[in-house]
Amino acid sequence: MNAEQFKQLVKKVKIAKKLPDAIYFHKDAFSDAPAELVKFIKVVAQALKVDEADYDLIKLFKNDFRLSLLSYPTFYHDSYPALKQSVTVDLAKLSHKITKYDNSENPPILHRKETMISPTNKHYQLFCDLTAEGEQAGLYENTRMIGFKGSWERLIAKKGYELVDGRLFRSSVVQSPTDDKTIDRHLTAIVRHELSAPLKTLAKNGFLNGDYSIFDYGCGRGDDLRELEAHGIDALGWDLNYRPDADKVISDIVNIGFVINVIEDRDERIEALLGAWELSQKLLVVSAMLGNESLVSQFQPYKDGVITSRNTFQKYYTQAELKAFIEMSVDDNAIAVAPGIYYIFKDKQLEQHFLQNRHKRTYKWQHLTAPEPVNEEQARILFTQHQQLFESFWLTCLTLGRCPSNNEFAQSDKIKEVIGSNKKALKLVLKWFEEDELKAAETMRKEDLLLYFALAMFEKRKPYTQQPEDLKRDIKAFFDTYKIAQHQATDLLFQIADSALIESLCIEAEKLLPASKIDYENGQPHALTLHKDFTTLLPLVLRVYIGAALQMYGELDDIQLIKIHIHSGKVTLLGYEAFYDSPLPQLKERVKIKMADQDVDFFDYVVEEKRPLLLNKIDYIDDTFEDYKKQKAFNKRLFKVIEFNCHTKLNQQQLSSHLKSKFTLLKGYRFFKERNYH
Repeated sequence: MNAEQFKQLVKKVKIAKKLPDAIYFHKDAFSDAPAELVKFIKVVAQALKVDEADYDLIKLFKNDFRLSLLSYPTFYHDSYPALKQSVTVDLAKLSHKITKYDNSENPPILHRKETMISPTNKHYQLFCDLTAEGEQAGLYENTRMIGFKGSWERLIAKKGYELVDGRLFRSSVVQSPTDDKTIDRHLTAIVRHELSAPLKTLAKNGFLNGDYSIFDYGCGRGDDLRELEAHGIDALGWDLNYRPDADKVISDIVNIGFVINVIEDRDERIEALLGAWELSQKLLVVSAMLGNESLVSQFQPYKDGVITSRNTFQKYYTQAELKAFIEMSVDDNAIAVAPGIYYIFKDKQLEQHFLQNRHKRTYKWQHLTAPEPVNEEQARILFTQHQQLFESFWLTCLTLGRCPSNNEFAQSDKIKEVIGSNKKALKLVLKWFEEDELKAAETMRKEDLLLYFALAMFEKRKPYTQQPEDLKRDIKAFFDTYKIAQHQATDLLFQIADSALIESLCIEAEKLLPASKIDYENGQPHALTLHKDFTTLLPLVLRVYIGAALQMYGELDDIQLIKIHIHSGKVTLLGYEAFYDSPLPQLKERVKIKMADQDVDFFDYVVEEKRPLLLNKIDYIDDTFEDYKKQKAFNKRLFKVIEFNCHTKLNQQQLSSHLKSKFTLLKGYRFFKERNYH
C-alpha cells in the first residue's frame, strides 16, 4: 500500500472520531472499516510485534502516511480512560516510536467514546450518556483544555462537579478563598508533550536555529528545556518551585511564559518581568493567559484576578491590557506575535529585521528571455561561460529589488574576478533578463518598506538610533533619504482613515484579487472578505489597514479569512475548522479588532454542532487550492438542495435536520438521496 491509497482508504472510514488531522476508532469497529485498511493495520502491528491485545484504538493520519496503535486497557471500564502506551509508525520513513504512560501522573485521556465504536455496540448508549453529561456541565466548551487527566479533573472541579464511579455529580461544598489564603503556585506548572506556544513562535520565526542562547524564566517542570536540549540548542532555565537553585543566566533570548499571570502580587509580577528583561541580551518573550469577563466570572475573585479550583491564582488579561502592562514595566515596545504572546527586542537591529521580514514579499522569477542581440561577442561568451553564476546573481537582485552590495551576494568575489563589479554584472544580465522584472521587484520592495515604516508609526514605536546596513542601502536606493521615506509612510498611514478611499480600494480589490467578496448593507459596500493568502496582492493602503490591525493580534496561523470593515475602522479575523478539506467549514473562532479603541475581542464557537457553516467558501478560493474543482461543483448544487442562499446562517445541526427532511445525505463534497446511498 502506498501513501495515496492509504489516504483514500482513511477517507472511507465511517465510524470514527474525526479531527482535522486524524481519525480514531476502536478495533471493535474493524467490521465497519474498509477490509483492505484493516488488513494493512494488522500487518503493520504484526511486523512490529504488537499483539492485538496490546492496542485498543487506531489513530490514522489524514495527510501523512502514518498511524498509531494506542493502548487504552480500561476503555470499557473507565468513563475517561487513560492512555497506557502509544506506538506511532511513520510508514513513509519506515520508522516507529513507542511512548509509555504507565507511570505518568498526567496521561492523555479519552472523551466522546461513542464516536469510536459502532452504534450496535452494547456500550454505545452509556458512552452517549457520558458525553451528554459532560456537555450539560459545560466541560466541552474549550476542547483544548481537556486532553490530559490533570486538566480534565481541574475542569470538572472548576465547574462544580465531582466524579463518582465515573459519573458526574454536583459538588456539595464549594469553599471560598479568603485574603489570607496561601496560593499554591507550584500547581500551575502543567506537563506538556510538545513545545509551549511562545517557543513555537520562536521556532516559526527562525530564533531556534541554534544561533541564539535561550533562558526559560519560570520553566516549570522543564518540558521546553528538554525539547530544546534534544535538538542541540543552548537552553537553561530557572523556576521558583521546581528549579530554585538554578542560576539565572544572561542569554540572547529569555522566555517568561505564562508566569506573570500566576503571581497574585502585582509588584512581584513587575519584579519578575523586569528580572527576565535584565537577563535578555536580544529578545524577551512574554506570554500570559487571555480571558474576557464571562470567563473570569466563573471563578472566585481574588485581588486583581481569580482563584481556581486547585487553589492557584490566575490573572486573565485582555490583549490590549497585556501589552500596556508589559510596556509600562519594561519601558519598551511590545510587539504582538500571537494572542497573549509578545516580543520585546533589546537588540533594535534584530527588531528591525524581524518587523521588515513580517511583511516582505518575494518576487518570483518567471522565465529566462531569449538573449537580446548584442554587438559585444565577448559579453555573450562571458555569460555563457558563467551562466549559473549570473543567474544566481539575478535572483539576488530580484530578492533585494536592487543591485546587491558585495556582502549581500555570496559570490561577489567571483563576480569581481569575472567582470569587475556587481554593477557591471547587473548591466550584463539585463541584456538577457527582463528589466521589467527588476522594476516589479523594486516596486514590491519599496512598498514593503513603506508598509514597515507606516506600521511603525501606527504602533508609535520609538525612533531607532541605528539602522542595519542593508536597510540603509534600501533607503538610499528607493527613497534617497530617510526623511523622504518617513514622509511617504506618514501620507500612507493617514490614508487608512479615509473611508471613501478604503471603499474605492475594496471595490477595486474585489475585481483584481483571484477570489474575494464584498458584503453590502442598505445597498452600500460594508466589508471586503478575502483569504489570507491574497493579502499580499492588495493595494498598499489596504495592506497597511490590515497590518495595523494585526499589530494588536499577531500572526494568522489559525485564521483563514480576513474581513475589512470599510467604514468602522475594524478588521474581523475568521478561523474555520477543516477549511481546506471540507466543503462547509465550521466557524471555530472569530476575532474583532477595533483599531480606534486599540482593543481586540475574541469569540469562540465551542459547541461543534452549533458552529456557523461557511456556505460560500467558493467565493474565497481559486484554482491554487487543492479542492477548488470539487468545491465549485459542490456549490453549484448546494443551494438547490438546501433551498437557502449564502447569506443564510446555518449550523451543522440545522443542516443535518434540513437534509434529513429532504431524504438527502451529504458525504464529503457530494449529495446523495438516502434511498440510493448504500
